[in-house]
Amino acid sequence: MKIAIDGPSGAGKSTFAKLVAKELSLVYVDTGALYRSIGLYVNRKGVDPKDAEKVVPLLSEISLELKYSEAGQRVVLNGEDVSDLIRTPEISMCASAVSAIPAVREFLLKIQRDMVDKGDVVMDGRDIGTVIMPDADVKLFMFARPETRAKRRYAELVEKGIECDYDSILADIIQRDKNDSEREIAPAVPAEDAIMFENADEIPVTLAKMLEIIKENVK
Repeated sequence: MKIAIDGPSGAGKSTFAKLVAKELSLVYVDTGALYRSIGLYVNRKGVDPKDAEKVVPLLSEISLELKYSEAGQRVVLNGEDVSDLIRTPEISMCASAVSAIPAVREFLLKIQRDMVDKGDVVMDGRDIGTVIMPDADVKLFMFARPETRAKRRYAELVEKGIECDYDSILADIIQRDKNDSEREIAPAVPAEDAIMFENADEIPVTLAKMLEIIKENVK
């Protein structure tokens, strides 16, 4: 079984992809973490993430690996676990910028497709149903109001002890939505056969609705 969950930043894709994977005994793959890791590396190098001429040469220095533990998926960048470091608003914007560079997407495409070929997966991102896994059994496109997503992201960061500002997070989300949906390469838009799904309820209610949709549509 292959399930694709796409949608804008903060819509809840990762949260529900993990829950769906657990409920259906599938492997969860967070593709956004891969882009965030590249964004983190570029940021550490002091390079403008929008400058393709400077970003592309850095790709040869990057080694990425997804590991699975009892705590869930962990992202390893050049031997360092960066799972928590890649979740800040600054790195989110860097990830959005580098994801618009064709060479970056090509660099990660093989990694992602290799994961798909290994078996039953739930994969979330921006272009899973359109580019990475166009033959997915079920394609969902999750969405939520920017204000709702900003509140969730703010609460998540505060819980982790990361200093942040709600208004800045909201502005970043709105800007990232614009960047992701308007980019020329693999824009964050629903696949033609995707099922639109609003994340507006409490987690148990939303999960139940999602599982029902999946069971109704899986081949």
